[in-house]
Amino acid sequence: MWSGGGGALFTQRHKRTPLPRRILFLSALITSLLAASGGSCADAAGRLTVSAAVSLKDAFEEIGREFESRHAGVSVIFNFAGSGTLSRQIEAGAPVDIFASASARYMDGLEGKGLIVGSTRVDFARNSLVVVVPVSSRLRLDSLSGLLDGGVGRIAVGDPRTVPAGEYTEEALRSLGLWSRLRERLVFAGNARQVLDYVVRAEVDAAVVYATDAGARPGGVRVAARVPAERHKPVLYTAAVVEGTGARRLAEAFIALLVSEYGRERLRDCGFTPVGWEAP
Repeated sequence: MWSGGGGALFTQRHKRTPLPRRILFLSALITSLLAASGGSCADAAGRLTVSAAVSLKDAFEEIGREFESRHAGVSVIFNFAGSGTLSRQIEAGAPVDIFASASARYMDGLEGKGLIVGSTRVDFARNSLVVVVPVSSRLRLDSLSGLLDGGVGRIAVGDPRTVPAGEYTEEALRSLGLWSRLRERLVFAGNARQVLDYVVRAEVDAAVVYATDAGARPGGVRVAARVPAERHKPVLYTAAVVEGTGARRLAEAFIALLVSEYGRERLRDCGFTPVGWEAP
């Protein structure tokens, strides 16, 4: 398995709830495909290219290793970047088999242009936003409004034009009347993990990141406040097979694993709320 980044291509219990119909359909479809092929989905190419939002990196790499172990001779190639960057690559004809976005907006755009297989599209996970500071920081923030504090200088956020985390952040700040007041202090990053890196290196005083990213670097950042979910659109991840793929069966099998019990457990382990799970 290989992971690319930067757009380069060429513990809490949860209560189980019924899976959405499309997830059940995908699982049933792959089961029948596997049966028909004698248990093997190995397409001629023997490789699967997945372009995914960088915030999915940890979870997807683990799921990718499991997928390879179940499909002998198949390599999963990951390309992690901002969802907007990835969608533009697909529009430009990049050889991608699966697209997983942190925003429905980019998936909607590709579907409207006939660039994804709509019948394979599935919402699979949710996330939330938090305000973080360097672990050594003495700042005490309890809300987004705390960013107005005179002790807060540079604030890292995702670029709203291409990074869903930045899009959600802008929406939340505007809803509180803070966007224009903080605009001169904002440092825009090209993807969600880059925002986190700015904080870990203490190059900024604070940042707004996904809760899952903050959880992945507990020794480098401290969560100072949580962003109220009602202040922005739901952070919903969606995946689909890209139209024209030469590895259609493999792509469908990967999505089936993603929404399976195994995939949902891995997503939950990485801090996401899988679709079909809810806190007790």
